[in-house]
Amino acid sequence: MNGTVALVTGGSRGIGAATAVRLAREGADVAFTYVRDKEAADDVAGRIRALGRRALALRADSADPEEAAAAVDRAAEGLGGHGGRSGLDVLVNNAGVGLLGPLDSLTLADIDRVLAVNVRGVFLASQAAAARMGRGGRIITIGTCMTQRVPGPGGTLYATGKSALIGLTKALARELGERGITANIVHPGPIDTDMNPADGPYAAGQAAMTAVGRFGEAAEVASMVAYLAGAEAAYITGAEFSVDGGHAA
Repeated sequence: MNGTVALVTGGSRGIGAATAVRLAREGADVAFTYVRDKEAADDVAGRIRALGRRALALRADSADPEEAAAAVDRAAEGLGGHGGRSGLDVLVNNAGVGLLGPLDSLTLADIDRVLAVNVRGVFLASQAAAARMGRGGRIITIGTCMTQRVPGPGGTLYATGKSALIGLTKALARELGERGITANIVHPGPIDTDMNPADGPYAAGQAAMTAVGRFGEAAEVASMVAYLAGAEAAYITGAEFSVDGGHAA
């Protein structure tokens, strides 16, 4: 991936941070967005630079339609693409809101927030990225194992939003395929992050729902993203990939 420019939304922690660093390890210059935690963003940027790659931390809220699209332009113009052009080679749609709760507890504000980040923000970022990409471009979206199997109550809104991304991914693959741009979606299972730690109060039940009986690591999801972002994955598009320890088996 030497010389490529990647943008990872929500890249200051968890899967996003692991992905940003892994892409840098593969040779990409990496921009990533964050909302609040500048200290964490600075740490990720430092880890990218320590690998000899350029880093760009962008404060942008995917819930804001203008910021969601503008982050793509800021990344492309800030890092430049192949041959110095203002382009983007890889977009990883990782930013998301994981709001869970009983159906009758969800408010209109909850619905608007989740769909704004998890669906509209992804659509707008993908739209902006497609306008910047040339042949070999990659759009990779982070979904969830709950689009394959919802193991219990409380996931209605989250599963709704993430399921929409499957249709978006397949439609993007069809629309952008002739331009040599691929679009794929990765479905993580229970992953050990600060939002859902492997030693949290609900962790044992989640781990038991997998075939391997454990939480995954953010780096395991990042490795799949890195493969799909690379040259060897040029013939893979419109596809879903589960990194869930057999949660959907």
